[in-house]
Amino acid sequence: MITDLGPLAQLRAGRLPRRLLQLAVGLVLYGVSLGMMIRGALGLAPWDVLHSGLIRHVPISIGQALVAVSVVVMLGWIPLREKPGLGTIANTLVLGPSADATLAVLDRPEGPLLRVALMAGGVVLCALATAMYVGAQLGRGPRDGLMTGLVRRTGLSIRLVRTAMEVTVVVVGVLLGGSLGLGTVLFALTIGPLTQWLLPMWVVQLDEPAIVSSASR
Repeated sequence: MITDLGPLAQLRAGRLPRRLLQLAVGLVLYGVSLGMMIRGALGLAPWDVLHSGLIRHVPISIGQALVAVSVVVMLGWIPLREKPGLGTIANTLVLGPSADATLAVLDRPEGPLLRVALMAGGVVLCALATAMYVGAQLGRGPRDGLMTGLVRRTGLSIRLVRTAMEVTVVVVGVLLGGSLGLGTVLFALTIGPLTQWLLPMWVVQLDEPAIVSSASR
């Protein structure tokens, strides 16, 4: 079960070494998955379409663009009164360097089949990484927190808010010259079902007293 705990309750909820390790590995793998999709060169995840467009106009790496956009998104949490957790901060700081490190050692394959395999492997790895870091229960990522904050404030459905956010970033990314293609469609269609299937395997059950204490406040 995924619980919605405050920052301090997340740290007091038990099994912290296991959860910290799972969070760290999940975030590093998430960055690796982004690098794999970039090297596949067949289209990127919606937010990475934005990142890839941004670096065409600003002299930064795609990992640095990811960090910068994460910081801007977190500023949007302030009026929504969302509270970041350790996982939120780690997400902001780890994904970008991990993606850049992957790109530094991974070359683009020559054959189209290898590129398809790299892209598909990146999507599957991204789903696994998401299940790991979400299952660690140490806070939402910046983009997920923006989504849940907007849902709470507007009363709209998660599906509508998430779709509106991702369509917006894709449109802005394409206008900036970002990479849109088969990989974008594959990611959009499969990341949800894959993550939902993998998540139960990685959810770390928390101590009951911490959950009850948080719910009572």
